[in-house]
Amino acid sequence: MIKKIALACSIMFAVGCTLSAQTVSTKPLTIGEVRIIKSKTLNEDRTLNIYLPQGYDKTKSYPVIYLLDGSMNEDFIHVTGLVQFFNQMYSMPETIVVGVANVDRKRDFTFHTDLKDLQKDYPTTGHSDKFIAFVEKELKPYVESQFKTADKYLFGQSLGGLLATEILLKKPEMFNNYFIISPSLWWDDESLLKQAPQLLSKSPDTKKFVYVSVGKGEHPVMIKDAEVFYDVLKKAGKKNWTLEYKMMETDNHATILHRSLYEGLVKLFPYQEPK
Repeated sequence: MIKKIALACSIMFAVGCTLSAQTVSTKPLTIGEVRIIKSKTLNEDRTLNIYLPQGYDKTKSYPVIYLLDGSMNEDFIHVTGLVQFFNQMYSMPETIVVGVANVDRKRDFTFHTDLKDLQKDYPTTGHSDKFIAFVEKELKPYVESQFKTADKYLFGQSLGGLLATEILLKKPEMFNNYFIISPSLWWDDESLLKQAPQLLSKSPDTKKFVYVSVGKGEHPVMIKDAEVFYDVLKKAGKKNWTLEYKMMETDNHATILHRSLYEGLVKLFPYQEPK
């Protein structure tokens, strides 16, 4: 018995030695690239996480998604996976994703407020004007100088949804497609929401897709504001704007983004049976 055990051990040792002696080839798993750009407007370096479609061809034009909260530990990875899935299984064309990594989202995504409680809770707040200028005059021109681009998307949730709403209302031509998820329209006593009808009256009626969603499990004020905003968009009477609203029945503020983006992309790129 002892001899059998010793023999088994020696065989296992030999196999282990053989396995450990094998040469294993490893290389990084890469889905894109990281670029740092120097912003004069913001007076700081900004990190861009960029997803390029497999087989990217620099001679071709690609749609571009500008993703707010686009840090590696935020929304970049799962949004690029969603984009790849929609390209494979639905009618979405190959698309570049530019994730804008955060430095201070409370500073960048909110406009000025005189409300003392917000100033106290958000001490760096109130500089969305500079961030919007960065996107318009530095980020987009940089991306368009590096890649041939087609349709332009903006994805934003929560405070990012507030910023996306501000851009839609004040500088609508910056993007063709807006995905506004759980926007924090409560900011500054709903002042942006109150200005929306007047701002929309000045917007050109050029082709645009606007998708708004909110989770049923979110704060009642956030739900109300999203519904009011969608109603204001409809009443603006833009004939060339395609408007979509989605109440996510099973989601809250923490869980809504991925599933909501899925629902929005389905509206743009419905499933097509393979030929």
